Amino acid sequence: MKIALAQVLSTSDPQHNLVTIRDHAKQAKEAGASLVIFPEAMQVAFGNDLTQVAQPLDGPWATLVRQLARDIGITIIAGMFTPGEGHRVRNTLVVAGADVDTHYDKIHLYDAFGYAESDSVTPGSTPVQFEHEGSTVGLATCYDLRFPRLFIRNAVSGAAVNVVSASWGAGDGKVEQWTTLAKARALDSTTFVVAVDQADPTSVGRKLHGTAPLGVGHSLVVDPLGRVIAHAGAEPELLVVELDLTVLDTARKQLPVLSNSVDL
Repeated sequence: MKIALAQVLSTSDPQHNLVTIRDHAKQAKEAGASLVIFPEAMQVAFGNDLTQVAQPLDGPWATLVRQLARDIGITIIAGMFTPGEGHRVRNTLVVAGADVDTHYDKIHLYDAFGYAESDSVTPGSTPVQFEHEGSTVGLATCYDLRFPRLFIRNAVSGAAVNVVSASWGAGDGKVEQWTTLAKARALDSTTFVVAVDQADPTSVGRKLHGTAPLGVGHSLVVDPLGRVIAHAGAEPELLVVELDLTVLDTARKQLPVLSNSVDL
């Protein structure tokens, strides 16, 4: 399975962000990838009024993502915001391709490090997987990365790959936490973990304001035995990676944590 990790910077303009999706999806397709993964908050960056841009899944923004996927001939995963309860939104991953049209609402909300995502976001409750080229892919968003049970649940449901789209908050030790957690979740679930973050805004000269999580970069791919097989830097980058899914059976024979698990 050849995939692409689009480590980009979303902006306050949803239309501009669609152009970014189009351009990177085309580059990914030209490089031979059949799946391109964009970060969380791809429709609009955190730090903006999410209720003003939130749209239903049949609204114009998601519809255009589906059209891009069809026109380019690639499956796209991208973060957006859909209407939630009251004056809140849902933090949603939309998945669009020739054989898939699904979405995942972020379950674990980022109420940590001085930021309260639950003030503006309604949590999801249901893990989601989809089929791609005969393999199952599980979905997760940002803060979900700190919770092993979601990744294990996806694996038990058949996932060979767990995708994480993020807008990871900057701070002391946060890059190390991001990479360590990605490796841990791969080992917990014996799946490939594909973790795609927003690029670090400071890498292109943007100044940080407020507490909104905007990204640290360092997107990475980890195999089921915790080995990093691709790793980006802080700046915007398109990583194209071939996943050798035959590694999965070997890993699960060597490390049968899913079958050895005991409910305590």
